[in-house]
Amino acid sequence: MNTQTQRHPLRRAALAATLLAGTSLGGFALGHAAWADSTTPVNPSGTQLQARTLPDFSDLVTRVKPAVVSVTNKMQPTEAAMEEDQSDGQGQQLPFPFNQMIPNAPRHQQQHAMEARGSGFIVAANGIIVTNNHVVKGAKTLSVTLDDGTVLPAKVVGTDPRTDIAVLKVDAGHPLPFIQLGNSRDVKPGEWVVAMGNPFGLSSTVTAGIVSAVSRDIGAGPYDQFIQVDAPINQGNSGGPLFTQDGKVIGMNTAILSPTGGSVGIGFAIPSDMIRTVTAELQKDGRVVRGYVGVEAQQITTATAQAMHLKENGGALLAGVQPDGPAAEAGLQPGDVIQAVNGTKIANPKELAMNVASIQPGEEAHLTILHDGQSKDVTVKVGSMPNDQTASNGKSGHGERSGRIGLALAPLSPELRDQLAVPDGTKGAVIQGVQPGSPADTAGLQPGDLIVGVGTHAVGSPAEAAKAMKTALSGSDHSLALRVIRNGEPVFVGVTVDQAKEG
Repeated sequence: MNTQTQRHPLRRAALAATLLAGTSLGGFALGHAAWADSTTPVNPSGTQLQARTLPDFSDLVTRVKPAVVSVTNKMQPTEAAMEEDQSDGQGQQLPFPFNQMIPNAPRHQQQHAMEARGSGFIVAANGIIVTNNHVVKGAKTLSVTLDDGTVLPAKVVGTDPRTDIAVLKVDAGHPLPFIQLGNSRDVKPGEWVVAMGNPFGLSSTVTAGIVSAVSRDIGAGPYDQFIQVDAPINQGNSGGPLFTQDGKVIGMNTAILSPTGGSVGIGFAIPSDMIRTVTAELQKDGRVVRGYVGVEAQQITTATAQAMHLKENGGALLAGVQPDGPAAEAGLQPGDVIQAVNGTKIANPKELAMNVASIQPGEEAHLTILHDGQSKDVTVKVGSMPNDQTASNGKSGHGERSGRIGLALAPLSPELRDQLAVPDGTKGAVIQGVQPGSPADTAGLQPGDLIVGVGTHAVGSPAEAAKAMKTALSGSDHSLALRVIRNGEPVFVGVTVDQAKEG
């Protein structure tokens, strides 16, 4: 009796859930009248209701499956030691770059070789395979397992860490089945997609879902344009294809967002348009050449726009201009805002990086910039991005205080220079303290930040910084923009002083 009483609600809940799913997926809802008379059929003849079914991917999977491979990376001992902290202990690699979120990952003190497994797919009959760079990183040897179980040695044609794309080559002695890259620019949220790979070593696993979003920036790199999907993606899926119902690849499964290490329905794939461009260059030259102007840009926030007297938030604010770089030679300065590249409007630093990277080194880029509130056109001869560039993203002595802002400043002594790892020749004022609840605290300034400029004006000491801040705050908007160096990176911070709190 008790058992029946306990189970009855569960059956009712299960029925309710089934009906809800059926209503949602079937495309129509059953009216209450259909349940009022038990003699009334659910689907009476003569009605205009048309049954709808979920798509069947079986034929599609059968056609695509032979072109999907498993990639085994026997890593160097040093790489293996680092990867162990980012694996599940069995060698399967988590999709980049959220593996650091796995709790209680095993740690091994002794360095030894290990295997990491990922996925890939054949894009040409001659054995060209596309996968993730993080799948092949640190490899001592690489091998590829085909769908029929054949194991072939693989060599790296080229890698591009900035987009996490790698191209491999195998020699099977005969043409291999391959799949084509589709056009990711045509992908729309809501359409069905299928992911295939080897999660946890389970070969040829198929999952399905829909596109959740496009052009997603997850902070993985300077060229993020990920396709977000809810199809389950897990460890070992990295490098596998994401394809639509026409059998063409529109993405490569690369990353998951997960607090547990397993799929929670938030996965990311590199778009096929990017794969097509990068793989073509890797096959041609073994590397990707990108345009470079030598700037470090940041998003313009409302506070920064107010502090720098900008009428709109669009564009890329230059927080740093690298000495002797193309931008510096063209006269660009920190505080300038790049608003357009070759006539294409720039809304943020990501768009700036993408547009500049697409320009061939040696060509000229025509920039529209905002300099000291005035719009002007500047021509920059684009250079080639160095290999170490990823984008373009103590004793205090006598101090100085800026009470209205809530800062205590100190000179940049040799001890502080070493402690903060500030390059030789850099001048500024070190933030020694930040008053809790002050405008500086609200703006996010921190002890250890080095103020090197107020607005577009450079400062070399606490006295110069305090004077420049006082001058900037004399305006009617009571705001200023501080250019600081934090952890070696320049950034503008907007600070707004509430008149009611002024002393």
